[in-house]
This record gives sequence, C-alpha cells and structure tokens, in this order.
Amino acid sequence: MGVGLESSSQPGRRRVLLTGARGFTGVYVRNELERAGYEVIGTLARGETAGAHEHLLDISSLHDCRRVIGEVRPTHLVHLAAISFVAHDDALDMYRVNVLGTLNLLQACIDVGCHPEKILVASSANVYGNAAGVVDESVAPAPVNHYAASKLAMEHLVRTWFDRLPIVVTRPFNYTGRGQEPRFLVPKIVSHFVQRRPFIELGNLDVARDFSDVRMVASIYRSLLAGKAAGEVVNVCSEVAYTLHQVIDMVREASHHDLDIRVNRAFVRDNEVKMLIGSAEKLRQLVPDVEPIEFADTIRWMVQREHHHH
Repeated sequence: MGVGLESSSQPGRRRVLLTGARGFTGVYVRNELERAGYEVIGTLARGETAGAHEHLLDISSLHDCRRVIGEVRPTHLVHLAAISFVAHDDALDMYRVNVLGTLNLLQACIDVGCHPEKILVASSANVYGNAAGVVDESVAPAPVNHYAASKLAMEHLVRTWFDRLPIVVTRPFNYTGRGQEPRFLVPKIVSHFVQRRPFIELGNLDVARDFSDVRMVASIYRSLLAGKAAGEVVNVCSEVAYTLHQVIDMVREASHHDLDIRVNRAFVRDNEVKMLIGSAEKLRQLVPDVEPIEFADTIRWMVQREHHHH
C-alpha cells in the first residue's frame, strides 16, 4: 500500500479531526490542541478554500463524511460545526446540519472502521430553554427555538451511540472572546465603547447570564478529549452570572470611554429569564485541571484587541 501524505506521520501521533475549524471557537480549539501536541485536521464547509491541514466536508452527506474520515483516520474527533444563528426560513438547514450531520459523522466512523479514542460533540445550554436559576445537567431540556430543538434532537440521537463510541457531549453556556462576531452581545458592547460611539441600544439590562472565556472553553475541550469521561453530557460554564449592567461597567472601565445606554423595547424579549447560571459541579469532576479566567480579564483582553484594530 502506497504511503500517502496522510499516513506518513509518525505512529502514535494523536490526530484530531476538527469540524468547524475556522469558526470562532474552532480557531481557539485548534491552537489549544496543537499546543498540546495533537496534529489537527480541520474541516470547512463546501464553498470555502481548504488550506494546509484542512478538508472540505459537507457533513449533511454521509458519503462525504466517510470519504474524509477514511482519508484522515483521526484518533480523536471534535465536532463544532453547526448552524448557530439562523432566520426561521432556514430551519430545515439547521436540522440537516446540526442533527443529521452529527449522526453522519458517527455513522461514518463505524462504516470506515475508524474508532476514535474520544469524540467531543458540542451541543448548547440553549437546550434548557427558559429554565432559570442554577441549572445542572439533570434539568429537563425544554427548547424554545429551532436552534435549541435541533441541538436537543442531536443529543438524544447521539446518546444511542454511547455504547458504540466514546462520546462526550458538551452544553456550553454563553462564552465570548476576541474574534466573536459583533451581532453577539459582549462583542457588540465592546465595539461600541472602543469606537467611542455616543450611545448603544440594548434590551433588558437586569438579565444575568453565565459568561465564560473562549480560551477556557478550548482548554476544557482539550482536557475532556484526553480524560476518561465518555457517555457523558456536561455543562461548560463559569458558575458566575453577570448582569448587562455589570458587563457594561467592566467595558467602561477597560476602555476609558462612557456612552449613553438606551433600552430599545424591540430588544426586550417576552418572558425573558432573569437569571441563568450553569452548575459546573460535574465539569469540575471531569476536568479538575482547568483554571478559570476572570470575566473582567476577558473583557480587558477583548478591549485591547479592539483598540489595536482602530
């Protein structure tokens, strides 16, 4: 058998197939895993241009999943690719990618005889819907939109694979960092302050949310990939909730700018949950080695980067 480029790496080398490699989270996960000594092969959606260590992959095609997993033969799989922010008319795409795409990856592993040491599948704390207070993994999911419903459907079906493949499913709560798109809340606030805008329009300022740093999420994923845990669903969160008021205060302090906060009724959601915090008890058991990052440090890091860009 001819030795292709893919198979010529030294034996015993850990190779991760990382879907969604160029997404906000994927970039940090790639860096974290490469630093830990993994060879990382990323996948991109069709229509992008693959660079070194990248493959084009249409995860809604089982045939394509078999092709890529057969070529890469990963020892580990981190599945981040998802449609996460979609208008209602694209609901079908969301189920096609988030549910069927995930199942195609698992099926492809079995079909081509590739048995990774660990598979990490990213779900979302959105599956909890309008749950309030401190939410642990035993809280009954109750999705309130197609994104969350697609993630929960995925979770239920992925569970049926727990006896065949070593899978960890993560439910990340809100997290942020440099490079997150400004349609998301924290980057939006940061960019308004850094650009010295006179005002910002936000929804309810009293809502409190659990925020984490994307760098911490990446190190948690690295730790879960190397750890013993399998057949588990785990929250990824900080267990600390900040109100928008508090986030704004941090950004104000870090940016040395002040602006008017205007509450736009259009941004206030009906029956919005006042307080949502993830319980990290199970997470701490599974990844005792991960150091938390203070959210004020995350904000300073984001503000500094924005300053350099302006």
